[in-house]
Amino acid sequence: MPSDAPDSTSAPALAELARAMADDSRATMLLALLDGRAWTAGELAAVAGVARPTASGHLDRLLSAGLVVERRQGRHRYVRIEDPEVALAVEGLAALAAARGLVRPAASSLRAQRADAALREARTCYRHLAGRRGVELAEGLRRRGLVGAGWELTEAGRRWWEEHALDPGTRRRGAPIRPCLDWTERTDHIAGPAAESLLDHLVGEGALRRRSMPRALAVESDHPLWAELGVR
Repeated sequence: MPSDAPDSTSAPALAELARAMADDSRATMLLALLDGRAWTAGELAAVAGVARPTASGHLDRLLSAGLVVERRQGRHRYVRIEDPEVALAVEGLAALAAARGLVRPAASSLRAQRADAALREARTCYRHLAGRRGVELAEGLRRRGLVGAGWELTEAGRRWWEEHALDPGTRRRGAPIRPCLDWTERTDHIAGPAAESLLDHLVGEGALRRRSMPRALAVESDHPLWAELGVR
């Protein structure tokens, strides 16, 4: 066996993770949790279109697989994705499904079509910006020289983050910025600590607004921050 062959002992763990995700309701919950917030079991039941007792069983399965964590507060059970690697894996699988043509078209109702269009325009991907505007932001940052050709935060980028009192993530473990394949645009947006603080800044300054539907963001296209960040 080649020395770089995958460790066969990891196969059962991989299969268990796959089984935990291999359900429409659980997959819907994981996609909703990509907004980075804590959701109640009732909210996840509603978004998945299942009864609360059924949702509770699905959440127990996700918890046992280590894909989510929970916190109980009063009568409520809050669930969220804590590990960024889990969020990256879920978004990556969604991108793979889209690339393989496995994503079902949005329902024909006007409401479903509007929701699909809103998510494609701008949405949260865990704690960073995704969708068409997320890709445009990544391209703008590279044009401005704030992010380098190798997806590194440049010195100019670090200064811009610090001048705006944002955490550039340079003191954390891992890269401050990394590419993340966008499942609707089929190209990269930015992820990582610097991308997370930038999303918070864009929302706080009003360049983005959170919509009522899960993960969807409304873009204020005329906001001066977009031009400052190189978005055309």
